[in-house]
Amino acid sequence: MIELDDVDHAILTVLQRDGRTTNADLAEQIGLSASACHRRVRRLESDGVIDRYAALINRDVVGRGVSVFVEISLESQREDLLDAFEESISKVPHVMSCHLMAGNADYLVHVTCADVADYESIHREHIAVLPGVTRVRSSFAIRTVADTTALDLS
Repeated sequence: MIELDDVDHAILTVLQRDGRTTNADLAEQIGLSASACHRRVRRLESDGVIDRYAALINRDVVGRGVSVFVEISLESQREDLLDAFEESISKVPHVMSCHLMAGNADYLVHVTCADVADYESIHREHIAVLPGVTRVRSSFAIRTVADTTALDLS
């Protein structure tokens, strides 16, 4: 774990809100010189604190506004089967995230799609045929209540 001070927290808070903030604007917002701010950001990047920069797409606007959370159980926890499943799920279209779980299901997968028919196609053509799958339980989100990409660093 990397020790972060208050300046690091301030930098990360601003960049999580707007990753396109210029170095000059960032420096001004947190009260550093542009060169000191630049050095801090580069250190956060090289230390792996800042993993990557991305544009967040409005899923509704691009026709992928439906979120489905899919619990998947496999026939066993053999390492080769887990590896095969994980390699395959990473290639399934519209999968936003996949998590190995402790509990009732082996994996929890977040899929985005246009509608129920679109999900049915994804389910039939991709999810149900993944290596080792014995059970698939899908839950459709009715409404998103909280959705953030920003970590609370306090």
